[in-house]
Amino acid sequence: MTSVEKRQRTILKRIGSEFSMEKWSDWRWQVKHAIRDVQTFEELTGVEFSEMERRKLDEVVDHFPLSITPYYLSLIDVKDYSRDPVFQQAFPSMAELNIDKADHVDPLSEDKDSPTPGITHRYPDRVLFHVSNTCAMYCRHCTRKRKVGDVDSIPSRDVLQRGIEYIRRHPEVRDVLLSGGDPFMMSDSRLDWLLTELKRIPHIEVLRIGTRTPVVLPYRITDKLVTILRKHQPIWVNTHFNHPRELTNTSRRALRMLADAGVPLGNQSVLLAGINDCQRIVKRLVHKLVQNRVRPYYLYQCDLSEGLTHFRTPVSKGIEIVESLIGHTSGFAVPTYVIDAPGGGGKIPVMPNYLISWSTNKVVLRNYEGVICTYKEPDTYEPNFCDRNCEACHLQLNLEDADEFGNVGVLKLLSDEAASLTPSCNRRIARRRSYKKKEQLRKASEEKAKRA
Repeated sequence: MTSVEKRQRTILKRIGSEFSMEKWSDWRWQVKHAIRDVQTFEELTGVEFSEMERRKLDEVVDHFPLSITPYYLSLIDVKDYSRDPVFQQAFPSMAELNIDKADHVDPLSEDKDSPTPGITHRYPDRVLFHVSNTCAMYCRHCTRKRKVGDVDSIPSRDVLQRGIEYIRRHPEVRDVLLSGGDPFMMSDSRLDWLLTELKRIPHIEVLRIGTRTPVVLPYRITDKLVTILRKHQPIWVNTHFNHPRELTNTSRRALRMLADAGVPLGNQSVLLAGINDCQRIVKRLVHKLVQNRVRPYYLYQCDLSEGLTHFRTPVSKGIEIVESLIGHTSGFAVPTYVIDAPGGGGKIPVMPNYLISWSTNKVVLRNYEGVICTYKEPDTYEPNFCDRNCEACHLQLNLEDADEFGNVGVLKLLSDEAASLTPSCNRRIARRRSYKKKEQLRKASEEKAKRA
């Protein structure tokens, strides 16, 4: 029996239930028995706080709710809980009451960029659709602490319908990201209804879902949920693993179910002081992710939300981590380090500088080793002048799918384009050409004689 299994049994016993994997792996049971107060946390883990600490922690919970699934709780190393990365992400800290003057209730101005309830329309061709305010666990570093856990503002079906209508009226929107809260905390039937309605909109090309359930509630990834997602492809799912410890056998199984269903997976990590602000930790994390068919997508600088000062690192730390990845691991394992601009400016990539200098026809570059080289640019390049008169443009502007033609090899036989394949150097075919040419010359000579 592993140490995690022992903790699971202990937690179940203290909850008052006999151990049963059927019960433990029921995601609804996990949500029902989520830890929502400091006292219950103490009872289930054996951790004891002083009376003063307990009062302060209760004060934090009054401002920013607490919710931890029994599953995620079982990952905490209670012998060293104060430094445990799972504990720090899940359990309140008294530092959350320290509101810095740079902190904002809505740091990304999502509410200001909301033309209708539930919709944030920031980028030209895509929208963020807030479909849930509930999560399986309330992350202490959440950028939407103003909304998450607010049971009075859970989007109703009417609000969701208004969001759908907004998307339908804006044909420029081709990509919809379902977010929250956590969209997978919706019931299967409501999620199926929502995806069905969105797929009926002709101009929607891609649906994305942001969820942390594979991390904190992996049992939510059920056969029925996977069947729903498969029905509405193409759907992309972005997860939120921040530390290698979070990739357990159970979370791997959830990721495998999604990947096997043809769902492309990405991961968005947040750089958190004292949790993953170390190149060794992040490198191990991205390696574990790609092993499980999850593409590291973004590494976020922690947002300027209220009470997150103790989580934030200098931007230089993020650049240092990315520098330790580029060239030192597979390119597809390197996330893009971004700052989500305060005020709603969107995601700004912040990367190490590899372009040292450039002149008229030469650029000076460095690689990950510090090797400096030059790249010679063309001397005669004449850029295409674009006057926005597409009809007069000499470029091929047919942007639709190419026709499938020009089959070669055995495919010609399979498509009935040819009855046989003969090498061009075949001597018999060469003789045929010679005979044909002689016959053409003979006929031409006879025609000439007749005219004479």
